[in-house]
Amino acid sequence: MNLSRNIRTFAALGIGNIVRVGAYRLGLKTGLGRVRRLRAAVPAGPFFMPPAQIRDLPPTGQWRDEASYFSYHRFALGDSAPDWFLNPFTNKRLDGNRRPWWQIPDFDAAAGDIKVIWEPSRFDWVLAAAQRSAAGDQTALPRLEDWLQDWCEKNPPYYGPNWKCGQETSIRVLHLAMSSVVLGNPNVPTPGLRSLIEMHLKRIEPTTGYAIGQDNNHGTSEAAALFVGGSWLEVAGHPQGALWKKRGRRMLENRVKRLVAEDGSFSQHSLTYHRMLLDTLVMAEVWRRLRELPPFSQAFQRKARSAAEWLFAFTDRGSGDGPNLGSNDGARLLPLTDTGYRDFRPSVQAAMALFANRRAYADTENDLALGWLNVALPKTVSAPPRSRLFDDGGYALLRTEDAMAVLRYPRFRFRPAQADALHVDLWIGGRNMLRDAGTFRYGVDFALLDRFSGTAGHNTVQFDGRNQMPRVSRFLFAEWLKADGVTFDEDRNVASAGYTDWKGARHHRTMQLTSGKLRVQDELAGSFGSAVLRWRLAPGDWALEEHSVSDGRHRLTIAADAPITGVGIVSGEESLHYLERHPVPVLEVEMSVAGTITSEFTWS
Repeated sequence: MNLSRNIRTFAALGIGNIVRVGAYRLGLKTGLGRVRRLRAAVPAGPFFMPPAQIRDLPPTGQWRDEASYFSYHRFALGDSAPDWFLNPFTNKRLDGNRRPWWQIPDFDAAAGDIKVIWEPSRFDWVLAAAQRSAAGDQTALPRLEDWLQDWCEKNPPYYGPNWKCGQETSIRVLHLAMSSVVLGNPNVPTPGLRSLIEMHLKRIEPTTGYAIGQDNNHGTSEAAALFVGGSWLEVAGHPQGALWKKRGRRMLENRVKRLVAEDGSFSQHSLTYHRMLLDTLVMAEVWRRLRELPPFSQAFQRKARSAAEWLFAFTDRGSGDGPNLGSNDGARLLPLTDTGYRDFRPSVQAAMALFANRRAYADTENDLALGWLNVALPKTVSAPPRSRLFDDGGYALLRTEDAMAVLRYPRFRFRPAQADALHVDLWIGGRNMLRDAGTFRYGVDFALLDRFSGTAGHNTVQFDGRNQMPRVSRFLFAEWLKADGVTFDEDRNVASAGYTDWKGARHHRTMQLTSGKLRVQDELAGSFGSAVLRWRLAPGDWALEEHSVSDGRHRLTIAADAPITGVGIVSGEESLHYLERHPVPVLEVEMSVAGTITSEFTWS
């Protein structure tokens, strides 16, 4: 990467963030960071009291007979605690608790992706066991206690991979707190739980500068954990409880103010990360109400409401799924129901109830999470979402009675994780007909990354076989695009946007959704040798007929005002869950000169 590009990229990230992250890394390397000097004793149970009363709610079946990784992959469980350092995908172990956390790499040659090691240590199983215990299962609480004691002994304070990430540490705190809510014992924690929470907050607090410097969900998660855990320890008489609570509240207010736009768009352009944000805010608000603490600011509540309405708008009412936009690392922070990982409705329902005082859906099955969290159901039900422009985040959403189309365009206040400019997603009757490739996994080479998060993984135009922005690392692109020509006409259900990349290639796209038809017009201009338009189709029996493809019920037809040099269906891949991928057909249309391509997707 040349020097000027480096300077522009770092300037876009923000000097303050560069300083925060640099100070964190310098402190770890030199030993001057306070986090390297932490010490704590291994907590001893009991951690939870028996349930205050038996609850007439169905518990989740997760983590009973099978371990659930990324809410999708299943592995058999025995009665004894899991191996906290085993990668069940490779059957290899990471060097467990022998090294301080800062000496452990993210991608160990032996065990692979550290996210796999972290997954059972997020304590989803604590939440599941608490539900079963509250529902009357006499075996659930003893098993929870045994596993939690085993975790504490196998993960001594600040040694091993499960202390490496402040956000992962924070998720454990939030799950412990919500488990106490489920059990009906959220007041003064037991001595064992008090020690466990204290140990976690001591790890989180010194590195919040790094979390803030990421400008993503690390900051919101760690702030919420300090607020929730600090207020919990405060009632137990801990001398630092009030300080942690105050710092957590201030940081959470700051993060929501900065990272959530007025239209509800989040700094991370991803539906699953947006859900993670909302679940974090829901847990903080549930705890605040339970403890009868002062409300968050009006600005916080306004943005939390906008963020809830954003995810409501992008979620398909019938299936609960939504566009596979942006990074998708398997995060599902409040797994209180047995609904699928890609069903966003439980989170939408909870966030809308708490922050908009409305239910998103009248269906009672979406109320279950609210029941477990003791949240009263609002009487008002929201009207169905309509076509809308979310210009702060760069999304045009078009709707008809049976279809939804999304145009993603570049509005990058924060670093983009995917080269997805002018991607179009189409949903018909709850089925994703034109789709995003997703993420698959993080710890891979750039070539594989580009098949998912690169330009080739999206329904857009790729110039000269390159990404729309040059890749710097797994999570960073340079030469951030800027949208121009953005228009939105709700009456005609039309949206458009364009960009010119760093090499002078230009793409402008206009999208119109009407009854039974999506029409997309792509204007290609500027400096390029070849341009490939891709349409990533739903799996099916698609047949190519000259310049159109059909599966018998849907047809995609291509026309152009300049010579088309190639049309064909190739085999691509998509990932709907972390570490999962499967084949999908992809229509590729190639041109070598400037011109306009018109694509019409029709259905009866």
